[in-house]
Amino acid sequence: MPRASTTSDAFNAVAEPRRRAILSFLALQERPVGDIVTALGFEQPSVSKHLRVLKDVGLVTVRRDGRNMLYRTETEAIRPLHEWTETFERFWHHQLSRIKQRGEAKSLTISKSHKTEKEKS
Repeated sequence: MPRASTTSDAFNAVAEPRRRAILSFLALQERPVGDIVTALGFEQPSVSKHLRVLKDVGLVTVRRDGRNMLYRTETEAIRPLHEWTETFERFWHHQLSRIKQRGEAKSLTISKSHKTEKEKS
């Protein structure tokens, strides 16, 4: 079965860790390519390639400011990713709650065991 193109949709685009790093870096402020290269330590051609993919699927937008091209995260385009992951967030929260309950129960059992041993001494 052929692999889906990384430019086919936002889900495929963010499957690449460097693209996620770029999106995170751009989340708070628009930036030129040079800032991304410096901050993330990626090679400039690689950053440009990843930005092109992110732009093609609508996750980033670009505007010209003089000679600079400024990129920013397109928050509305990220909404479907967020909504999809919310399903799993509820699951993770439920699992973490269960782990916490088990840990607290085990801690209580150990504490009672130590108290009983001290009373026997």
